[in-house]
Amino acid sequence: MVNRKITVLLCLLLLSAGRLPANESFSARTERERLRAIQPVILHSEIIPAPALVPSAHASTIVETDDGLLAAWFGGTYERHPDVSIYTSRFKNGQWSLPVMVADGVQDESQRFPCWNPVLFKRENGDLILYYKVGPSPSTWWGEYKISSDEGKTWSAMETIPRGCLGPIKNKPVIIPGGKILYPTSIEIPGKWNVYMEMSNQDLTDWEKIEIDNNGFDAIQPSVLFHKDGALQILCRSKNETVVESWSYDNGKTWSSLAPTRLPNNNSGTDAVTLPNGLQLIIYNPITSGRNKLAIAGSYDGRTWEKLIDLEDQPSGEFSYPAIIRDKKGNVHVTYTYNREKIKYVRLKF
Repeated sequence: MVNRKITVLLCLLLLSAGRLPANESFSARTERERLRAIQPVILHSEIIPAPALVPSAHASTIVETDDGLLAAWFGGTYERHPDVSIYTSRFKNGQWSLPVMVADGVQDESQRFPCWNPVLFKRENGDLILYYKVGPSPSTWWGEYKISSDEGKTWSAMETIPRGCLGPIKNKPVIIPGGKILYPTSIEIPGKWNVYMEMSNQDLTDWEKIEIDNNGFDAIQPSVLFHKDGALQILCRSKNETVVESWSYDNGKTWSSLAPTRLPNNNSGTDAVTLPNGLQLIIYNPITSGRNKLAIAGSYDGRTWEKLIDLEDQPSGEFSYPAIIRDKKGNVHVTYTYNREKIKYVRLKF
C-alpha cells in the first residue's frame, strides 16, 4: 500500500512537472517510468569500410551467423542507377571485412537494372537467404533471392520470387509457430502505398499473400514484433507523420486495420525487434521531417513507447533505413545509412 502511494505521488509530481502527458492513463504513466529506468549502453560504434569506387550506400541489413555478423546493403553511383548492386561485409575478430559484391541486376549483355533493399535471414536449417529487389523503380521492381550454406561466403544462383509476391520489402522476416516464414512487405506505386504480409514454407515454396486493411494510411515497410500473449504486431513507415501499427492474434493469418501509434515518423524506414524479456525495440527517426536524428525507443506492451537512447542527433545529415537484431549473447546490433555514403554499425547492451 505504501509503495502504491509513493508511485501515485511520483506520477502526480511528474505530471505537474510536465514529464507525463495529461491524457495518459495511470498504467501508461507507470509503464513509461519503468521504461525510463532502462539504461542502454553503446559498446561499439564504427563506419563499415566502403567498397572502392562505390560512392553511395543505403538500406542495410544484418544477421548473426556462426562465423560472425554479416551485413548487406545496396551501393552504386546513386540510388536507381543501373550499377547499384548488393554488397556484404563480415564482422569477425573485432573488424569488418572489405565489402564484396554478391548480387547485381544484370539481365543480359545490353540491359541492367538497379538492385534495392537487401534482407538477410537465417532459416532453421542454418542456410542464409539474401532477399533483394531488382527493377527500374519501386513501382516496377520484383523480388529475387540467393541462398548460402556456408554462412554467406558463397551464394547460389539467383532465383525469382513467384509473381505476385515480393518477399520482405525492407525488414527481416520471422518464423512463426508451425514453422512458416512470415514476410513483412508492401507495395509503393504512384498514388498508392499499401502494407500487406506474405507467407511461405521454409523451402521457399507455397507463397501466399495476406491482405491488411490500410485504413486510409499510406504505409510501407513493416517490421514484426512478438508479444507474450501470442499476438503479433507490425510497425510501419507512413506518409502520415506517425508510425502505424496492426495486430494479429492468429499467427499472422488475419490482421487488424492499420492505426496510428504515438511514435513520430518522417516518411522514412524503421525496424524493430523483440527481446527475450518482452522488451520491444524500434529504431527510427524521432521526428516528422528530416533524417538528421536517429533513436531507439522501447515498449513492453507495444502501445506505450519511450525513447531510450539517441544514436544520432545532428543539425544536418541523413541517418536512415536502420536494421536491428539481437544476438545469442544478448547484444543488440544495428546498422544504418550514414549520409548516403556509408553504412554505420553500432553494438549496444540493454
